[in-house]
Amino acid sequence: MTTSNTGTGDVDFAVRQELERLRDSIDNIDAAVVHMLAERFKATQQVGRLKAVHQLPPADPAREARQIDRLRRLAENAKLDPAFAEKFLNFIIAEVIRHHERIAEDTNGN
Repeated sequence: MTTSNTGTGDVDFAVRQELERLRDSIDNIDAAVVHMLAERFKATQQVGRLKAVHQLPPADPAREARQIDRLRRLAENAKLDPAFAEKFLNFIIAEVIRHHERIAEDTNGN
């Protein structure tokens, strides 16, 4: 039982151990998320190069809308806030588009 919220020094040993165990799990999940994002961006870089070579636009609003709808459904099924999932995907999409624009500039000399 905690006696103070000022730091872990006042927390029962068993509580500190459980907190450490949970935080270790969170750290492992964070590492997996980073590695999965790295793999995703490797694939989107390939898409960007293909688009650049064939002079396709960096953004694909129809696909983005489908992906957002899909991710919202996945989030709901996983008991995750769909609005959060959409914000997260929008952040990723914006970064992908930025990368695709840069690749297009580098490829086509714009």
